[in-house]
Amino acid sequence: MAIHTKSIQPFEGQKPGTSGLRKKTRVFMQPGFLEAFVQSIFEATGGAEGKTYVLGGDGRFFNAAAIQTILKMAAANGAACVLVGQNGLLSTPATSHLIRLNQTDGGFILSASHNPGGIEEDFGLKFNAANGGPAPEALTEAMYAISQTITSYKISDGPDIDLSRQHEASLDGMRVQVIDSVADYHALMRGLFDFDAIRALFAGGYRMVFDAMHAVTGPYAKAIFEDDLGAAPGSVRNAVPLEDFGGGHPDPNPIWASELMATMMASDGPDFGAASDGDGDRNMITGKGVFVSPSDSLAVLAANATAAPAYAKGLAGVARSMPTSAAADRVAEALGIEAFETPTGWKFFGNLLDAGRVTICGEESAGTSSDHVREKDGLWAVLLWLNILAEQKKPVAQLLAEHWARYGRDYYSRHDYEALPTEKAQAVMAGLRDQLASLPGRSVGGLTLTAADEFAYHDPIDGSTSSGQGLRLYFEGARAVLRLSGTGTQGATLRLYLERYEPPEGDHQRDLQAALAPLRDAVRSLARIEALLGRVEPDVIT
Repeated sequence: MAIHTKSIQPFEGQKPGTSGLRKKTRVFMQPGFLEAFVQSIFEATGGAEGKTYVLGGDGRFFNAAAIQTILKMAAANGAACVLVGQNGLLSTPATSHLIRLNQTDGGFILSASHNPGGIEEDFGLKFNAANGGPAPEALTEAMYAISQTITSYKISDGPDIDLSRQHEASLDGMRVQVIDSVADYHALMRGLFDFDAIRALFAGGYRMVFDAMHAVTGPYAKAIFEDDLGAAPGSVRNAVPLEDFGGGHPDPNPIWASELMATMMASDGPDFGAASDGDGDRNMITGKGVFVSPSDSLAVLAANATAAPAYAKGLAGVARSMPTSAAADRVAEALGIEAFETPTGWKFFGNLLDAGRVTICGEESAGTSSDHVREKDGLWAVLLWLNILAEQKKPVAQLLAEHWARYGRDYYSRHDYEALPTEKAQAVMAGLRDQLASLPGRSVGGLTLTAADEFAYHDPIDGSTSSGQGLRLYFEGARAVLRLSGTGTQGATLRLYLERYEPPEGDHQRDLQAALAPLRDAVRSLARIEALLGRVEPDVIT
């Protein structure tokens, strides 16, 4: 075996977004593309010499080949050890836990999260730092800067490592430990929740369906829900991870998890339903006949978290991404704890978690988690829901209705305009941005604007500022947010978030889209969406 230094030209577009670098799979498969980005990561983090890393992914197409390349590059760059999941599989929250548990120097996660997989679809790679969380902005900027000037990378010509079994191997002097992908994460969950109470729930005939969407959480869900907690065999659907997610879209929302929704809305449907995404960091929660929005889920979990042993002493605080509804804020106020509003991107929660200022965090895009890791955690959210339901012994619909009766309801929806020409999406944002100062006091479609701004976040821990994080329009009793997404791989995605608050004594049973229609129409008019985009209706509504 020998170490080789290979010359390379920089590739355009290797700028990590909110969740690492995402491109079409064929882009990553270009000779040298993956290598250039990985070498940029090593150099931006001070080199790999003597360091230990965690490595795994969601099993999508190109996952296995990319892992072998990263192993050979880590060895060539002097790494001491890499812990890699068996068959190359590790969920994102499990990777975060392994980084923290083993006190490694970081980890590589191969995933495009909820994006579809396959040779014609999407691939992604992100680096998580030693705290287990996504690389902070300063680090991703350094990666990008190096990627623009990189001239070579190092790689070993050693053989591929057998990832099909748990064992220890050597690659040019670097230890490679192929580990059980599930065991350590399973043990962590067992320590957080009252597994006996959840077992008793299932033993009493409680019925659950979990859709793993042929993604990475299948093995985790089978081990935890069926084998350990006693959910009926077959409760976990689509449990085998596939390179193309079975041709599906591994995004846990009512659109892409339509089969689960049909099951839950049937008259003879089970008591509880859930799903997770490609890499296991997102979740969808449903009950018999009811869908729980991610914003409501965050609020309900925060309000009832003390049901779980890990949170029995209460929460330090709650944080939400800016586009997420304010439902969790009212819970925090009632509990007398801090509430934080951050930009989209889990990395912004990291400082708050590390400082002990918050315990639970959430995003409207179905990501929820706590201070047990530094990532979103889909199965954690499902288990906390089950722990709460085991304690309260109420249907999901009743628990949700009682929450609204106490705190009020935020009617909330996200409208996505996908695969837009970038210049058109930017024109919508620029046109609205130019109007911000003149909007307060203006009436549109019978709604009066009370405030308008562009969100900037001032981190209370490190003092950094992140500007340009989305446009906010405030109306009397309502809010709209517009921002460009950083998770797509083709064109631009414009996200429009709509939120209208109904107080505790109000009507909480209205049709969601009907309740939001006046706000939707007002914002479409203000932003000139039809005129600038050439379309009125969004591609996806969740």
